[in-house]
Amino acid sequence: MRACIIIPARYASTRYPGKPLVQLLGKPMILWVAELAAKCVGQTHVYIATEDDRIAAVVDAAGFNFLMTSPSAATGTDRLAEAALMIDYDLYINVQGDEPLIHPEDIAKVIVKKEENLNCIINGYCWMAADEDPDSRDIPKVVSSEDDTLLYMSRAAIPSFKDQSCAPERYKKQVCIYAFTKAELQAYAGFGRKGSVEHHEDIEILRFFELGSKILLVETQPGSLAVDTPGDVAKVERALKDRHPS
Repeated sequence: MRACIIIPARYASTRYPGKPLVQLLGKPMILWVAELAAKCVGQTHVYIATEDDRIAAVVDAAGFNFLMTSPSAATGTDRLAEAALMIDYDLYINVQGDEPLIHPEDIAKVIVKKEENLNCIINGYCWMAADEDPDSRDIPKVVSSEDDTLLYMSRAAIPSFKDQSCAPERYKKQVCIYAFTKAELQAYAGFGRKGSVEHHEDIEILRFFELGSKILLVETQPGSLAVDTPGDVAKVERALKDRHPS
């Protein structure tokens, strides 16, 4: 099946304006992510969906496609739905522009899972590292059934427990690789607003529960770090240096 990768890149981020263009080891973050995506599907099939001419200029100069979308998109998935109307593929893979440590092999795993389960939304997850805080509101935690069906996702530490003896030994976190068909994206955008739980948690995939969609999870390699705030930059740069020693 023909698959493309669309990277939503919004300049006017509330928490971190200009985040896609933040410099990581001298390169804009959006290009780190685009280059990783290209290793999976080829540069021709990578698109950056943005509302900002500055981001478009940077990715265009680097030889990547861009799709101009409206400033009013409520979430990255809404932006993806808008961009998907401009190009024709069987599968649309959403890779978040703030995760420059994603492995191309994990993107490929998500694509294969989607090909095998066309009626399900696909999302990535990995186990949290020992030095990551389950109570951090910046990290969406994942609860799934034993067959890796998503049950819920929250910024709170879940699963919770009544008795300390039942506390989980470790937690799962979301990795922002998603796979959709065009019809699924249009149903998402057609909902017309954020769902109530999506609004409370500020986790966009939760809207698919309002649509009755089944969400399957794919385990990815550990070590994924997102740049959510300026304070994350140094940590991500250290990880990039470890992965790409000069």
